[in-house]
Amino acid sequence: MILITSKYLIPKGYAGMALFPFIILHDKRMKENHRLINHERIHLRQQAEMLIIPFYIWYVCEYIIRLISCKDKKEAYRNICFEKEAYSNESDNNYLKNRHFWNFIKFLG
Repeated sequence: MILITSKYLIPKGYAGMALFPFIILHDKRMKENHRLINHERIHLRQQAEMLIIPFYIWYVCEYIIRLISCKDKKEAYRNICFEKEAYSNESDNNYLKNRHFWNFIKFLG
């Protein structure tokens, strides 16, 4: 389900986010951005596979580790394995049909 919400819920510089089972957008026009919606659907799949709460714990821990390693917030975010998988495949509308279970593991490192 896609929700349109206040821009204050979405971090500055981002168009949307996935909080299982919702895709939250700050602007209704973003609903037409198929690449963004696919990116967030990939995150929903990742969250479901990891039984939701462990996903968020892993996400935050990996972000902190990457931030300590590279000392740049944006680079740390882009190097989280979940984000790498989503960014690498957001243009492929068939990706989720063919995606293997826990495929984000390939993007560690």
